[in-house]
Amino acid sequence: MPETMRANSKLLLSVTGVVEAATGLALLLVPALLIEVLLGAAPDTPVDMTVARVAGAAVLALAVACWLGRHEAGGKAARGLVSAMLLYNVAVTAILAFSWLRHGISGIAFWPVVVGHVGLAVWCVARGLASPRIADR
Repeated sequence: MPETMRANSKLLLSVTGVVEAATGLALLLVPALLIEVLLGAAPDTPVDMTVARVAGAAVLALAVACWLGRHEAGGKAARGLVSAMLLYNVAVTAILAFSWLRHGISGIAFWPVVVGHVGLAVWCVARGLASPRIADR
């Protein structure tokens, strides 16, 4: 893999790791605040808080995988991570868009988060298209 493509993959995984680590930690530590800023309403039941914290743990796990995977930006594992993060970013964008269209849900950080996930999804697609196929062994 050419060095510039490897560096771009490393940067993508690094940025994703940092952004999602912050999000995951916020969902674990201050879920009500993050949800209110994102969706415009605070969670109001213990079930809501539990689901938010479980989501935070999952997002933090994705962040750790991206952060650790950045050192192997030219390998199969990194390609798998970029593919997984593409799915994640597209899914988050679709879920948020549906919630806005169907229920009018949005908070002060809603559109910046949507745009951020769209941007990361586009970056993942660009990495996937630019990366040569790695033959299976």
